[in-house]
Amino acid sequence: MVAEDRFAWHEAARLFAGEQEIARTADWPSGDGFRALAASPARDALPALAQALGASAPFALSDHPLPKSLNCPPGYFLTLTGGASGHPKAVRRSQASWIASFLVNAERFGLSPSDSVAVLGQLSHSLSLYAVLEALHLGLDTHVLAGQSPRAQAVRMAEVGATLLYATPTQLRLLARAAQNALPSVRLVLCGGGALDAATKAAMQTLCPHAAVYEFYGAAETSFITLSGEATPAGSVGQPYPGVTLRLVDDAGRETSGPGEVWVKSPYLFDGYALGDSADTRRRDGFVTVGEMGELDAAGNLWIRGRRKRMVQIADQTVFPEAVEAVITAQGYVCAVLPRNDALRGQHLVAVIEGKADPVEKAAILSACRAELGALVSPRELLFHPELPLLPSGKTDLRALSVWLEGQS
Repeated sequence: MVAEDRFAWHEAARLFAGEQEIARTADWPSGDGFRALAASPARDALPALAQALGASAPFALSDHPLPKSLNCPPGYFLTLTGGASGHPKAVRRSQASWIASFLVNAERFGLSPSDSVAVLGQLSHSLSLYAVLEALHLGLDTHVLAGQSPRAQAVRMAEVGATLLYATPTQLRLLARAAQNALPSVRLVLCGGGALDAATKAAMQTLCPHAAVYEFYGAAETSFITLSGEATPAGSVGQPYPGVTLRLVDDAGRETSGPGEVWVKSPYLFDGYALGDSADTRRRDGFVTVGEMGELDAAGNLWIRGRRKRMVQIADQTVFPEAVEAVITAQGYVCAVLPRNDALRGQHLVAVIEGKADPVEKAAILSACRAELGALVSPRELLFHPELPLLPSGKTDLRALSVWLEGQS
């Protein structure tokens, strides 16, 4: 029987950093004081994480040195998040808040020690850390492939016969492009950390022909909020994850049946920030919001419109850059859309496409945007970038891209 309030390394689970197996030891260091651990390289981070688990100690994995004053009580841990445009924040949550969803996933997806999990991202990202801790807790072999090229990751997944894959849409896109052969052993793909576009989902279904592909929506502060299924309409992030209650709130703070700010109540919520803060994150009556805007359809499917902090005003019309990004990614491109000041309209949008400049593709992308979104909302400019900068989470680094964009004018 797995523990309900502390992470554990199940005796059936093996742990690998690439090809290197992390040895299990019976002589765990004592002491349950807080441990600040370097998140990379994985071959060093994983033994340190294993020691923290063995000692039932609170911990945080970070790409950068943490303040010496940072602390966390036993039974809790910290995940680091900065999003695409904010300063780093340390999210404090109970270990039980993640374990509760481990048990839900084990039942829903039939997870067992016969499975093996591939994790593509850095351990500093909460999605990767979640995948590792869930697998170890439930007894699944765990293969952390962070730092390897997408082609090498695909080769290793084939070698070990990985059956489960946790990844962001960007990581899936890169894996599908780089893999030279199909991965028939994969039976389940769990995608989070961004919108999964139809082109990437189709590419993964080709790469992993026997896999069910699920998209989940959530945040570091909330963990799971919704989960998609086979019946989920394209563009929706699905229905509430088991145990989750959703509420949409309008600008006046009233619950609404129309578009509004997404508030969530569940056993999976965070405890608070141990470092930093966010004006978008608020609590009320047991519910939490991180400033995401959305809408529920008649069937209870959630449609995310975008982050409140990314909203822009174009000629008095509220526009979400995410809506433009969705149109472009649906055409098979990797992109990011950023606002720029406009003396006439207040702001306008610029789209940055990953790849080599191509005037024919540029015209086709802009034409598709105008046809679906109208001239006002569509990008006024479209630029090409050889490789969009990424955060450790696998999301586009919008701050770095904005600096690059300033240099293009």
